[in-house]
Amino acid sequence: MSITVETVKEILATVIDPNTNKDFVSTKSVKNIVLDGADIALDIELGYPAKSQIDAIRKSAIAALRGIPGVGNVSVNVYVKIISHAVQRGVKLMQNVKNIIAVASGKGGVGKSTTAANLALALAAEGASVGILDADIYGPSQPMMMGIAGRPESLDGKTMEPLENYGLQVSSIGFMIDPDEPMVWRGPMVTQALQQLLEQTNWRDLDYLIVDMPPGTGDIQLTLSQKVPVTGAVIVTTPQDIALLDARKGLKMFEKVGIPILGIVENMSTHICSNCGHAESIFGAGGGEKMCAEYGVPFLGGLPLTMSIREQADSGRPTVVADPDGPVTAIYKEIARKIAIGVAEKARDMSGKFPSIVVKND
Repeated sequence: MSITVETVKEILATVIDPNTNKDFVSTKSVKNIVLDGADIALDIELGYPAKSQIDAIRKSAIAALRGIPGVGNVSVNVYVKIISHAVQRGVKLMQNVKNIIAVASGKGGVGKSTTAANLALALAAEGASVGILDADIYGPSQPMMMGIAGRPESLDGKTMEPLENYGLQVSSIGFMIDPDEPMVWRGPMVTQALQQLLEQTNWRDLDYLIVDMPPGTGDIQLTLSQKVPVTGAVIVTTPQDIALLDARKGLKMFEKVGIPILGIVENMSTHICSNCGHAESIFGAGGGEKMCAEYGVPFLGGLPLTMSIREQADSGRPTVVADPDGPVTAIYKEIARKIAIGVAEKARDMSGKFPSIVVKND
């Protein structure tokens, strides 16, 4: 019996991507099937960064194809291709940034900046090109968390180069002011500063730009949501009712401006005692999952309240860098992968496909 392309597709339709829970054929991930007698060669294209997953995916596809009677050599090349996805109507994409992900919270003190830093590092660890924009003008914390000091350089007198550490490109107002200097600015000045940080930083071919949003849902957040091309938003909350109350406001703000919610992260889900390891839900339990069910958005995961997360962020070595093989890093990586898959499943950006229309008067 000769092997056909249809036979190969039928087999691969039974192989499930463990990250998306979908088969590789229905997601159109299978590319370039080449048959040479009994030998099979093909590509599997992933739309999300998956450095740690590629080997397992390749092995599962090869194992399935080797079950075809009379098959010869089987070659499966798994690669990642991250593309730009659609944003709010009327907002243009940035030239060197494929996807912007806003990490927001309705209120301060829920660990949003720590979460944003670790999610950015987790995406980079999976092979993506990632930047982080510290949009919290009043309280910039990314310089300390990312262990970066110094002033950004300008090579042309108009734009500035991002500072870098741990493979991330970083831009923050914190690089331009004294750490003890308060930002006594009104809303319009803050909004203008944010847009300048975003647009005048020479981001270099980013797959993802993580925006660490200021807390709250005021004029600054609304203006940012209307003017910055955001692919999707992640809401960070804690399980307690007062945090969830404010998180709902953040979620509704993004809905109003047409930005998809990629999911909710519940920070400080359980407190783990550093002495005995006892876990206790001191802020309540299940609040984030209940909110997700209420609004029909994905629950991305829960992170424990541990001293190590705080200590590592304060020391300029966030958890994903300080303990790359630890259990908390595994949670951050799983959440980051879910976010990237959520982005990959959104409609792709087609704005560059349409020809420009020029009206001439003859």
